[in-house]
Amino acid sequence: MPRQNPVMDMTTLSALAEPNRMSIVELLRDGPLTVGEIADRLGLRQPQASKHLKVLSDNGIVEVKAEANRRIYKLRPKPFLTLVSWVDSFRNVMEGRFDNLEEYLRELQNKEK
Repeated sequence: MPRQNPVMDMTTLSALAEPNRMSIVELLRDGPLTVGEIADRLGLRQPQASKHLKVLSDNGIVEVKAEANRRIYKLRPKPFLTLVSWVDSFRNVMEGRFDNLEEYLRELQNKEK
């Protein structure tokens, strides 16, 4: 039975490809932040930060919790677990190829002797 490769949602990668959104994700790695905190730390205007957070939220990368008049954003683990699984599927393939290359090089060395 062939091994099923994990499926990576390309919209997640697209959302993360924008530098400001990637910077937001890197900030949120250390814990939840408000829109204002994110805007201040990245030197963005609050409407810009909100626009990027909406894209991240729409793609399931962050979740928002309302507390009084503040919106607190935090990372959702699922898209990152999916990303790790997807990258690992390539790692497994490449390690197999390196193992085959190592074996082939050993055979060549033995033929030279």
